[in-house]
Amino acid sequence: MRFILSLCCLGAALCHTAFAQTAPPGPGAPVALTLDDALTRARAYSQQVYTAEIAARLAREDAVQARAALLPTVNWFNQFIYTQPNGTPSGVFVSNDGPHVYNNQAVVHGEIYNPATRASYRAALAAEALARAKADVAARGLIAVVVQDYYATLASQREVANAQQSLKEAQQFLDITRKQETGGEVAHADVVKAEILAEQRRREVGNAQLALEKNRIAFGVILFPDYGRTFTLVDDLEKSVTIPPFGEVQAMAGRGNPDLRAAQAAIEQQTHEVAAARAARLPSLSFDYFYGINANEYAIYDREHLRNLGSAAQAQLNIPIWTWGAARSKVRQAELRLELARKDLTFTQRQLLANLNSFYMEADTAALQMASLRRSLDLSAQSLKLTVDRYEAGEATALEVSDAQTTLAQARTAYDDGLVRFHLAVANLQTLTGVF
Repeated sequence: MRFILSLCCLGAALCHTAFAQTAPPGPGAPVALTLDDALTRARAYSQQVYTAEIAARLAREDAVQARAALLPTVNWFNQFIYTQPNGTPSGVFVSNDGPHVYNNQAVVHGEIYNPATRASYRAALAAEALARAKADVAARGLIAVVVQDYYATLASQREVANAQQSLKEAQQFLDITRKQETGGEVAHADVVKAEILAEQRRREVGNAQLALEKNRIAFGVILFPDYGRTFTLVDDLEKSVTIPPFGEVQAMAGRGNPDLRAAQAAIEQQTHEVAAARAARLPSLSFDYFYGINANEYAIYDREHLRNLGSAAQAQLNIPIWTWGAARSKVRQAELRLELARKDLTFTQRQLLANLNSFYMEADTAALQMASLRRSLDLSAQSLKLTVDRYEAGEATALEVSDAQTTLAQARTAYDDGLVRFHLAVANLQTLTGVF
């Protein structure tokens, strides 16, 4: 019996172990995210991008409706008209055909010539292109925000690690001073100096951890639909990115920049709006075709066996004559909007060139300074080691060790800031050019 119970317990333990290895992490487990993961999540939950995409879809529906206005429409018209009898065939109202009038007709309406409707359709197509370009602008802007928050959080993570490393070095120096004081080799003032430095490093660790948590909270709002999700970020600050020559970058910005596409689409839209306003002052021709019943009784044949079911057609020519200047004012309005759209395009082109040069120089400078920052970090670490060795040999003071530790901490921060600066500069440049 004991043997059987032991086997059962062993089987239960194995099942529990297997389940623990295969079960997905619970809701409280931190989610490990790369930059691509963060971008995917941000696109899914960004209100700005969602709004821009909805605006593009609405513009698409406007274009569908404008196109439908160019095509013939079919309606089924049903009507019954009752007129009070007064002994005459028409009843009280002589405009009616009798006390009972039945209408059951299929009505076909079409625009034969209406330049305003055609111009409105082209304007709707341009508006759709404009909305799509604005959606791309929102998407690229989101990329810049996510990259900035991603690397700011990574910088905070590294700041915590650097602060902890600096605290460890301060503790080691405090141990050295205490041993030296016990051996009578240094004064108690060195121990006090080392304790002050260690306390300062502890405060820096606390401040760094606070900054990290604040960055995680702000970034989590963008990444998750609910508040309080825990996550970790994959550190890729050391990953190198090759920046193309300026000529290639300039060509990429000219081809795929959504701000330029939006400005050009706005000009095209306003051009068609001008055409539509002018066309409203021109004649338009339409037609209507009716097939069905328009009779005093609801039947295909009347009492005399004459056919009620039949057809009729009519054409309308509408010629605008006088609108008290309203039509001319609409044309002038459309021309002013077109002029403004052209000015916006010119400004957008100038702004693009200025930002392109500024972002490229920032990225290039940040890339060139990386080697120098890495060299300073290595030299600061070497300097601290040599200073501590000299202190233990009685050839350096506690102040020199403190200065060396501070210099190393600053070099670590400067190197990490340089990495973040480079990646942010590349991200800003890619908002103009796309990914390279």
